[in-house]
Amino acid sequence: MQLFYNSDIKDTDATFIFDSNESKHIIKVLRKKNGDQLWITNGYGYLFEAKIIGDNLKKCEVELVSSKKTHPKSHWLHIAVAPTKMNDRFEWFLEKATEIGIDEITPIICDRSERKVLKLERMQRVLESAMKQSLQTYLPKLNEPISFSEFLEKPAAELQFIAHCEDTERHELKRRVAADKDVTILIGPEGDFSPEEIKSAMQKGYAPVAMGKTRLRTETAAIVACTIIATINNG
Repeated sequence: MQLFYNSDIKDTDATFIFDSNESKHIIKVLRKKNGDQLWITNGYGYLFEAKIIGDNLKKCEVELVSSKKTHPKSHWLHIAVAPTKMNDRFEWFLEKATEIGIDEITPIICDRSERKVLKLERMQRVLESAMKQSLQTYLPKLNEPISFSEFLEKPAAELQFIAHCEDTERHELKRRVAADKDVTILIGPEGDFSPEEIKSAMQKGYAPVAMGKTRLRTETAAIVACTIIATINNG
């Protein structure tokens, strides 16, 4: 099964026309023609079965045969993570986190952040590609970068954690989470959160946690967090 994505498709539509780039990909690259079946999602939980009725290179038109709404998960995972120095590492995190099952990502700019500018359009494409590859119908939400202090002022989930490497009292994340609970997790930059940031987060109710016994890279810690939450909710 190959999954296509377009956020503009609605369950009330009878037909839909792809833009020129997607039309060219469908008709010229994939060699689809009139009568061929396509599976499409809009990223909001809908899976559409469609049939090509106009195999035009610039305006591929499909008839929507059926639609099915996938029920949302019983929990919401929001990871606020400092962008890594190397773009490819952050994009790797976005790809794998989408495959595992993340719901929302907020890049946070911290005291020790080495990267403060992000190419959000490119990162959005990474999310879309990973969603299609893993045959999911919900596209994770990617927020604009925000400072760590600003993020702390926003409402958090029922369970909220800060993962850091300081030699202070922490509990392993897998011991602190529960199934069917919304979770917000803070993951710091390569140099870790500053002591002041850790203190500020704890004052806001964020519980300090560790991802295991070893020191992890930023992107690895974020992937481990996704895996722990997914395992607890799917086990």
